[in-house]
Amino acid sequence: MNITVVGTGYVGLVAGACLADMGNTVICVDNNEEKIEQLKNGIIPIYEPGLEELVNANVKENRLLFSTDLDSSVKKSLVCFIAVGTPQGEDGSADLQYVFNVAESIAKSMNGYKVIVDKSTVPVGTADKVAEIIKTNTNHPFDVVSNPEFLKQGNAVDDFLKPDRVVIGSNSDKATAIMQEIYSPFFRTGNRVIVMDVRSAEMTKYASNSFLATKISFMNEIANLCEKLGADAEMVRVGMSTDSRIGNKFLFPGLGYGGSCFPKDVKALIKTGSENNCEMSIIKAADKVNKEQRKIFVQKIIDRFGLDLSGLTFAVWGLAFKPKTNDMREAPAITIINELLLKGAKIKAFDPKAMPLAQTIFGNKIEYCNNSYDAIDNADCLLLLTEWNEFRRPDFEKILELMNKPIIFDGRNQYDKYRLQEKGIEYYQIGR
Repeated sequence: MNITVVGTGYVGLVAGACLADMGNTVICVDNNEEKIEQLKNGIIPIYEPGLEELVNANVKENRLLFSTDLDSSVKKSLVCFIAVGTPQGEDGSADLQYVFNVAESIAKSMNGYKVIVDKSTVPVGTADKVAEIIKTNTNHPFDVVSNPEFLKQGNAVDDFLKPDRVVIGSNSDKATAIMQEIYSPFFRTGNRVIVMDVRSAEMTKYASNSFLATKISFMNEIANLCEKLGADAEMVRVGMSTDSRIGNKFLFPGLGYGGSCFPKDVKALIKTGSENNCEMSIIKAADKVNKEQRKIFVQKIIDRFGLDLSGLTFAVWGLAFKPKTNDMREAPAITIINELLLKGAKIKAFDPKAMPLAQTIFGNKIEYCNNSYDAIDNADCLLLLTEWNEFRRPDFEKILELMNKPIIFDGRNQYDKYRLQEKGIEYYQIGR
């Protein structure tokens, strides 16, 4: 099948590469000429495990193409995926201008029946607005479908190729059949395609992300209470997660959620509720707890070192909001580092993938190190903020040798506190 994917961010590029890998001819379109040239030359602008190999393999087979020419791409395709950004507006709502602009451009380029697919995360009712825009700008027949993505950064390629489920929101039998055909290669051993009406599909994405965000905030709140009461949040987590009704995912205490999805989608759902006189009390609480969690971590540091951190050097391991990505959107590290800088601290940081992006955020306010051990050299304290695999089993003897003071604040509960205490390392965790 001939497919156009508009937008080459995390969602668009992963979707395009994976759809091409299933034998479709896919044109990924973006108005950023420099980005398209990089992609044509095999330079992938984002870090996502397995994506570079997938892109290059399908480009070599001429199944995956990159273009800035939306008009010709639409004319060549039966299905057009809209995968552009929906950034958060000042009031928390999703900014849909890019979605609507693309919808209008698609409409003006149509040369026959098309299926237009909202792949971007959009509020309930967006498909109706997209359909109205297209109807105003073309006389050709079309259907608008909602097909929300459920990709985890750091595992996006596997999530697309081996999905838990695919949600198709469609009010047209014809469009539904086309979408089922597209996704049939992904479900050779079972059918996990869920077909529903368009508005329910749009709501499913926000409901799913907001529930997972709430689960994270709930566990963080329990962890904070565990610290006050002398309970062990890790033991509590194990005790909870073995209940099949609860499960063990998204139940780890830490610094809270970040990234491009959870913070934005939670706020967008709160805004949607407000616009429809529906108080989203639980989701509001999850958002509040998430913001507070970073402040609580900083307060732990202040309680140990005092309000004036001048003359102290803090090593930071991990800048991305999670491992296996270079994405720093809403990353806890940003809030924590900025708070410490305001209090006079010096920061030496290392992240395996997010260093170039960090430089655009912090500039010369912090020192960027070549590896994790360079960061702790002559440091007074180590902050573990992202649980990259290479930070899981460090050389603690080297830590004792290089640091001025063997003090670790672990925002991800990675280490055995008894082992560190035996070595003479002062160790602080979340909820323990």
